[in-house]
Amino acid sequence: MDELEFMRGRVYGADHDDPGPRDGRSYVELAGGPLDGLLLDITDRGETELRHGVGLRTEIGRYGAGGRSVYVPRGEGGRVYDWRGDIP
Repeated sequence: MDELEFMRGRVYGADHDDPGPRDGRSYVELAGGPLDGLLLDITDRGETELRHGVGLRTEIGRYGAGGRSVYVPRGEGGRVYDWRGDIP
């Protein structure tokens, strides 16, 4: 199994021992960039993040440890968040 296949269907920020989605939670798919294919749990996210996007910490982005990858919703109420770039 390659790295891309391993990452698909995993939840961003979840433990490696329990990587899958949980019942009763809402998820969107991250598309593009370093977190491509991961699911993001949006259940407890605020309205601003749901409308305007999120900056997610990742060590595999352009800025390494401490950097963030920015993802924004695709369309109104989108179930996919598209990568817009990395920030320090």
